[in-house]
Amino acid sequence: MKKYVFPGLLLVALLAFLSISCKSSPPQAETAPPTAEPASPAGEPAPAQPGGPSQAVLDALNKAVNRAEEARKRALDFESPSYFPSDWESVESQYTAAGTLPKSSEAEVQQATVAYNAAADTYDELFKKTIPLYAQAREDEIIAARDDLIATGLTYSFPEYLRKADEIALSALSQYEAQDYYTARDTAIKALGEYQTLKTGADAYLVRLEIVDRDFISYDPENFDRADEIALTALNAYDTGDYETAQSNAEEALLRYNLVLVTGWAGYVSAQRTSATDERKKALDLKANIAVRDSFRDADALYNQAELALKSELYENSAALYTESEARFMMVSRDAAEKRRIAEETIKEAGEKIDESDETARQAEVIIEGGSI
Repeated sequence: MKKYVFPGLLLVALLAFLSISCKSSPPQAETAPPTAEPASPAGEPAPAQPGGPSQAVLDALNKAVNRAEEARKRALDFESPSYFPSDWESVESQYTAAGTLPKSSEAEVQQATVAYNAAADTYDELFKKTIPLYAQAREDEIIAARDDLIATGLTYSFPEYLRKADEIALSALSQYEAQDYYTARDTAIKALGEYQTLKTGADAYLVRLEIVDRDFISYDPENFDRADEIALTALNAYDTGDYETAQSNAEEALLRYNLVLVTGWAGYVSAQRTSATDERKKALDLKANIAVRDSFRDADALYNQAELALKSELYENSAALYTESEARFMMVSRDAAEKRRIAEETIKEAGEKIDESDETARQAEVIIEGGSI
């Protein structure tokens, strides 16, 4: 019995020790699974990490970028590159360089902001230099268009149209002086269009007058009637403020009137050429090129000039030359005919004198021979 006591006691002691050890040790904490970071919305940058640029600095950069872009657009809209090409290349390089700067840290973003603001300042300075030149160029265009319109002479008959265009031009000037540059630009374009449309209409009207005065309608009545219809449409469109339609219709009417005029001139010149050619032939038949050589040469020179003008489609010039040469050939023929008449009379008189001389000689011979006459 005794030999089993010690092992039993030992087992009890061991169990007691294990029990105490379990009670005195703190429980191990469970490891929580890693939490996934929320994904950023598509297309948006991730939030700034600690130590990166602050939102205020990023906002300042965006403001500078927008300012530079607006200043660049304004300079482009008023043609700064055309007036100052080297300055434009320089500021474009400055603007491009600002866009390539790193922007990872706050200091880098601030540096990029300074660069964009500097580019915007340069664009603004360039615009300030450009705007007076741009305005002067528009003014010169408007004045030239106005002068062209007045030169037609129709503004004296229809002053209300000129007055309306002038009022628009003066509005553009007032807007420019108020530094409302975009509005002034658009108004100036409108004024220029007014003068140009009126000039086209005036040209069409003047060509129509010439057609009527020269009685050329019969040469191309279809185009003439169609041109009248289109011209009336142009006038109605202008009165209702549809200037684009007015301009296009006025241009088409002018084109058709010009076709009628050219056709009329071609027909008229053809008739003049025929008359001049007929008179030239009459002069040659009368040997005027020999009888009155110098006068014929002058008339023929005019005729040849008319031929050259006709080949160049200088109808009015050729018609005038044919008319003048025709008149000269008529005078040459008259002079040649007169010379021929005088020559024939002289020959006749000489023949009569010869006959008289022959008769006198015959009578003298009879007397000498002692016969009776």
